[in-house]
Amino acid sequence: MANTYTQLYVHLVFSPKNRESLIGNEWRIKLEKYITGITQNNGHKMLAIYCMPDHIHLLIGYQVNQLIPELVEKIKTSSNQWINENKFSKFKFEWQKGYGAFSHSRSQIDHVVKYILNQAEHHKKKPFKTEYLKMLRDNDIQFKNEYLFQFFDNINES
Repeated sequence: MANTYTQLYVHLVFSPKNRESLIGNEWRIKLEKYITGITQNNGHKMLAIYCMPDHIHLLIGYQVNQLIPELVEKIKTSSNQWINENKFSKFKFEWQKGYGAFSHSRSQIDHVVKYILNQAEHHKKKPFKTEYLKMLRDNDIQFKNEYLFQFFDNINES
């Protein structure tokens, strides 16, 4: 539409099925590049991406001509197929249903990029479950435990 201008930043978070640690460090960077390609081929700008063994963070400059659920579905479907075809995981790889999507202002971009790129260090101190619950609470998102990612009960929430 003429004279329509937008500037939106979206932080996406999702996990392999059952939140299993299936993303191998030896192919993590290839997956990040593959997902960056999907994202950018759909008209969005990848600002930061980092794959942990059990979850992924993306910060994108969001193009409003595509719905977020549609983009996430394309990322998950295509990367899932790519991972299995290339036999990167010795187990059948699937993404878990659902995702987190959090908006950020332009002034927060540098902080969020650093946060995403520092995931390996961050998770030496804090598990994903604790991180994700904090993100939901910090963004005042109402949630029901039964609809969260499947977290293992024995994970410490320190």
